[in-house]
Amino acid sequence: MTAANGAMQNARMMNGILPVQDIRRMIADGEIAAATDMTTAQMQPASIDLRLGRRAWRVQSSFLPGSGTRVEDKLDRLAMHQLDLDGGAVLERGCVYIVELQESLCLPGDVSAMANPKSSTGRLDIFTRLITDEALEFEAVAAGYEGPLFAEISPRTFSVLVRPGSCLSQLRLRRGPAVMSDDAMIRLQRDVGLVRGASDVDIRDGVALSVNLTPSGPDDIIGWRARKHAGLVDIDAPASCQVSDFWERLTTSDLVAGGLVLHPDEFYILASREFVTVPRDHAAEMRAYDTRVGEFRAHYAGFFDPGFGMAELGASTTRAVLEVRSHDVPFLIEEGQTVCRLVYEPMAAVPESLYGATGSSSNYQSQGLRLAKHFIQD
Repeated sequence: MTAANGAMQNARMMNGILPVQDIRRMIADGEIAAATDMTTAQMQPASIDLRLGRRAWRVQSSFLPGSGTRVEDKLDRLAMHQLDLDGGAVLERGCVYIVELQESLCLPGDVSAMANPKSSTGRLDIFTRLITDEALEFEAVAAGYEGPLFAEISPRTFSVLVRPGSCLSQLRLRRGPAVMSDDAMIRLQRDVGLVRGASDVDIRDGVALSVNLTPSGPDDIIGWRARKHAGLVDIDAPASCQVSDFWERLTTSDLVAGGLVLHPDEFYILASREFVTVPRDHAAEMRAYDTRVGEFRAHYAGFFDPGFGMAELGASTTRAVLEVRSHDVPFLIEEGQTVCRLVYEPMAAVPESLYGATGSSSNYQSQGLRLAKHFIQD
């Protein structure tokens, strides 16, 4: 083995989140396979987009297969109706579907995976989770897993039109255990500046992010509230929907006692007070829900790629967009209140392409209070 080949082999064996070049290698080696050829559009700096297949099932309820049970075994008992997505099919709000994915896995024994909704999916309030055969938990793929992948999909606010090839979720692969201490994140904050815009940075089980309720422009907008009984959103049609048909503007006139009242079963788009940076040799995940900070869920879509918010890539002010839904009771959320935490992990290697770099697919670099790409925005 030459020195160059040895260095390459060592780089491949580093623990951490696998970069796009390792994902391509896994595809070439058959460790990630698909019913149809995978495309460059699926490749993100630290993840791969997962595509819907042809078959979908309307089910009575959400479920986990459990040890020794395949997803399709459970579908035999719980499916109410099977749909063919060829030509497009509408997934109705309030219903639960299981959809087979085109991708399948044959993971090495030291590689595990985890999934999350894509950013646009979360901003449309589409609740989606990955399921594998014999799964004991959602979104997680055990090291060494070999088998198919399925998505549980439940549109919460808007009915959506999907078809084979539509992408609602992403898969991130990890070699070795997930290891990132608060001390390591404190050092990153000191050396790199993970978040800016807050006088004190709270790092405990991740970097705290708080909500911004101060308008950043003359339009006085502080957030958006989804309209109930709105129209249909085509997942594969960016800039196809009028904002006013689907969203109500929230302004400072909506504030009560200095805060915003979140009503149960309503969906809000808000922004973080802090500006977020993900350095080139790290990835980040936003923890979706923490009962310690309030009875609401913040942020469905949790992956932040290396390069997100980096000033060197032209992103001087990139906020985290928060998808928020209250539970059970009205809840007053106030300026600067912690709503979620961002957990950073090291990459196994720096990705060949970074989020926001020239030629990359980066819809939300330098974002402020930004709706999903499906809506026509100024």
